[in-house]
Amino acid sequence: MSIGKRFRDLTVAHFNEMLEQSEDPVRLIDKYLASQSEQIRESERLLQQCLSHASSLRQQYISAEQLKERREGQALLALKAGEEEVARRALQEKMQQEEKAAQYKALYEQSKHGIVELEEQVQQLKADFDEVASKRSYYIARLESVRLQQRMNERFRSMGGVSPRMFDRLEERVSDMELTARTLREVRGHVRDVWNAASSAAGSAVEQELAKLRSKLQEEGWDRR
Repeated sequence: MSIGKRFRDLTVAHFNEMLEQSEDPVRLIDKYLASQSEQIRESERLLQQCLSHASSLRQQYISAEQLKERREGQALLALKAGEEEVARRALQEKMQQEEKAAQYKALYEQSKHGIVELEEQVQQLKADFDEVASKRSYYIARLESVRLQQRMNERFRSMGGVSPRMFDRLEERVSDMELTARTLREVRGHVRDVWNAASSAAGSAVEQELAKLRSKLQEEGWDRR
């Protein structure tokens, strides 16, 4: 295991421990994500600089190789023409370009190795960012569940709940209403009977008075026929 990976594992473990102990995990996650996002941006800028530098080293290496081959060709032509001194100077520059090409090639290979490591680190930073971002969604969902549960509990307390005693009181109220209605019906019936009896008695008295009048008329000799 590389030192970088061990350090990353320790960092993630420490963060997870802080997350579990935090009273406000979402705020801690947001702070971590902001820091991680900045690290990713800086690493990507550095990666672009490294890629540009590697491209420059490669170009220097290729140019030195091409110039080396050109000087070697010129030395061969000078030697064929009997110009040994020119051939020597061309070969001397050819050797210089050969050394330069070797140096730039070594730097280029080294930079490629560093780029690979940096790319892996950037990818790891992004993976860590995504992992923590998913935890943010999870903790937000947990906090929302707790908040909704608290609201449900408050609503239930405000309603007082439903108990068997509530139904007993409701039964008593309904029974009282039924008794009142029944009593009113009985009172109305009694009043109606009294009225009917009074009406009947009054009618009988009228008939008696009418009979008396007829008898009086007969005694007076009045005949309506």
